[in-house]
Amino acid sequence: MIELIQCPWSGFCVVQRRILEYAGVRFKIVNIPSQDRSLVWKLTKQRYYGVPIVRDGRNVIFEVNEDSQVIAKYLDEELELGLFPERWCDVQSILWRNIENEIEDTTFRLNDIYWREFVPAREQLQYLRFKERKFGRGCLDQWRKDQKKWRKRLEEKLLPYEMMLTHLPFILEESPRFVDFNLFGMLGNFLYSGHYELPKAHKELRRWHARMKTVKHSDFT
Repeated sequence: MIELIQCPWSGFCVVQRRILEYAGVRFKIVNIPSQDRSLVWKLTKQRYYGVPIVRDGRNVIFEVNEDSQVIAKYLDEELELGLFPERWCDVQSILWRNIENEIEDTTFRLNDIYWREFVPAREQLQYLRFKERKFGRGCLDQWRKDQKKWRKRLEEKLLPYEMMLTHLPFILEESPRFVDFNLFGMLGNFLYSGHYELPKAHKELRRWHARMKTVKHSDFT
């Protein structure tokens, strides 16, 4: 059985989790503490410490750089999902970089505002230490003060996807491709705390999101 080793609120983990749900296969979720990557380090033979990773029998799959999609492509090939058709290769490459940089840059901050609600108390010191070492002392409090600004920025950055969905049920065509799952994952991070909803102005994006929550690969085969 496929195992997904993850932190549940990570947008990148939501991507792979939703792909597996879409595929309709049985899989196991292994949640790890956000600041304890010892299991990942062990399974990857000290080659990687990020999340998610996937273990499929003897195979352990993980990313090789910030722009790779090794896990998604492995699942796509093994489960025959058709998420990376050749005709969309270049377009998807451009879009997922936008999603994982411009969109994720806002979603993780908005989610982190409520970090005390979802990070277990025993892990909060290390979580805070990691964030402040990376983004500066007081970053979490500052993001809370700037919450309206970050929400407005996210709404603006989602506008191109709202436009793309005006005449199509999914971002590129009539069935979902990898970028649909990629965007769904980053928005999953944004929505994780339960304090937000998608911008009301983006009606097509809201309809798309509802479709993405339930769509199955079997719907297209």
